[in-house]
Amino acid sequence: MNKNEVTFDKRYYDIKELLSMGFSYYKIKNLVDIGIFNKLSKSLYENNNYQGNINDFETVCAYVHQGVVCMLSAARFYNLTNYIPDSVDIAIDRKMKISSYPASPSINVWYFSNERYEEEVITVDKERQFKIYSIEKTVIDIIYYRNRVGIEETKEVLNNYLKRSDRDLIKLHKLASKLGCIKILKTYLEVLV
Repeated sequence: MNKNEVTFDKRYYDIKELLSMGFSYYKIKNLVDIGIFNKLSKSLYENNNYQGNINDFETVCAYVHQGVVCMLSAARFYNLTNYIPDSVDIAIDRKMKISSYPASPSINVWYFSNERYEEEVITVDKERQFKIYSIEKTVIDIIYYRNRVGIEETKEVLNNYLKRSDRDLIKLHKLASKLGCIKILKTYLEVLV
């Protein structure tokens, strides 16, 4: 297999994806041997010729396939906070396990109940591909976990959300009710508004 014959446009590929593209295990090993891929784990390969922007969220979600960017990392993505997290907040279902972690960036894992984990997941897939919670779900999660996140950070996120022209208070209330924090949301809204 010649290096010039193969072109890949993504930074990360898992083994299932490569097999579905028609590559055998032998050909995948050959791609590693000639330097096109770097094998990161049993099932994850990094494209050494990737020319796009490197994104922490994409990296984390490549290692944690079912992971969803959440909490302050998602708040930062939506410009709801000035706080810059020192690790990427990622949510997984309580029953899931993570087999390997990237060397960088560091990951802060949040174990969510099945209902909380599956609610309002969006896939961002322009140049980078990762899953993130909707802006309303992000706000509700931060309010729900306010004691772990920090009271000041929680107020900042809610204040910035309320200032947005694209806010959806009906959706926010429905999610708060569904995820068990409607009383807390109402208390915060009474204090802030």
